[in-house]
Amino acid sequence: MPKTLTDFACSACGHRSPKWMGRCSGCGEWNTMVEEVVERRPQLRPRTARPHALADVSASDATRVSTGLDELDRVLGGGLVPGSLVLVGGEPGVGKSSLLLQALGAIGASGRRTLLISGEESPAQVRLRAERLGVLDRIDILAETELEVVCDTIVNERPEVCVVDSVQTLFSADLGSAPGSVAQVREAADRLLRVAKGEGTTIILVGHVTKDGAVAGPRVLEHLVDAVLQFEGDRYRFLRVLRAVKNRFGSTNEIGIFEMTDRGLAGVVDPSSAFAASAQAGPGSVLLPAIEGTRPILLEVQALVAPTDLAMPRRTATGFARDRLSMIVAVLGRHAGVALGGSDIFVNVAGGVRVEEPAADLAVALAVVSAHRGTAPREGLACFGELGLTGRVRPVGQVERRIEEARKLGAELIVAPPDTGGAAGIQVLSVDTIGRAIQEAFA
Repeated sequence: MPKTLTDFACSACGHRSPKWMGRCSGCGEWNTMVEEVVERRPQLRPRTARPHALADVSASDATRVSTGLDELDRVLGGGLVPGSLVLVGGEPGVGKSSLLLQALGAIGASGRRTLLISGEESPAQVRLRAERLGVLDRIDILAETELEVVCDTIVNERPEVCVVDSVQTLFSADLGSAPGSVAQVREAADRLLRVAKGEGTTIILVGHVTKDGAVAGPRVLEHLVDAVLQFEGDRYRFLRVLRAVKNRFGSTNEIGIFEMTDRGLAGVVDPSSAFAASAQAGPGSVLLPAIEGTRPILLEVQALVAPTDLAMPRRTATGFARDRLSMIVAVLGRHAGVALGGSDIFVNVAGGVRVEEPAADLAVALAVVSAHRGTAPREGLACFGELGLTGRVRPVGQVERRIEEARKLGAELIVAPPDTGGAAGIQVLSVDTIGRAIQEAFA
């Protein structure tokens, strides 16, 4: 039986030490030494392996498993891939456990074997939630936190889909650190990865998040898994957004939108109506036809401009990049004559959605100008376009789908980048500069 030893490695530079040190002697960083398992193996003869042609590899075993939730399948790229390791992160109370319990219930109802490893709740607590969601049948549960027992159970029971809730509760007896530490999380993910690949079981890990919204634990955790899904949304609102941060088997641009109900999470068929239905024309409000993956969504961009008493005016954005907002404010001051140096500026994308595409620049700029002037844009206005540092409005992709989505939701006028073609039932105004866009929006 080989003896299992541990040492300490720097998470910043990889320097190793037989004992813990507060400061890494390799790179000088503080508090970066984490415990790792080093297994002393007996010397064996080198084993040779014979490669084979990639074209001869059979992909028949890679048939995806539907989760029964269309929005979740959309984000995954069509369903779960057998033998994959998926990490789902999100803030406490956002609905991670409910979503995956619903998925296990739907998978079990299709005749596939499922297993839930619960490290945070007792089986009785999980049963209460399952009864409320209506997915009580065909789900096996094990309340266990010891990593060796969990891995052996998965190998012996051979479920097709297994959910581990959560990976931070697992611990290995080979490590002296507490559950949830960097070393324990890394070791748990590594062993579960080998089990998933070796047994063909799809394993879904539930991960906690830090105060910044990132998945807690070492960055190597995100490199080990095949897909990283981020569950976003305010627990006090009814809409939730599932976003793929990493996906080896699908697109990372897709999002799934769910509505929290008393019967669990339900997919939103028409997200534009959900996000833009409450939009009211007024100063600081502009509609944005955004593209998330393959889906157009009509969003409301809100802005508030107020005089500041601070030496450094605030630039705050929710659902939009703060650095990008600062750039837009500078372009408005330099190329549109909108002086905002003495004002606090707040921008919000209504509904709790985060917009990352540059096509939102023009909508943010017009919302800020509207709030600064105290004047509402033209009635039925929607806009999109990337804003350059020279004040030019740059073209963006999937123009036709954006215009059609805005038209379906009642927009009557589109302010768009140059050379944008017209469409039936809606007026399209092509603008080449931010100054021209402001003139058309407030004509």
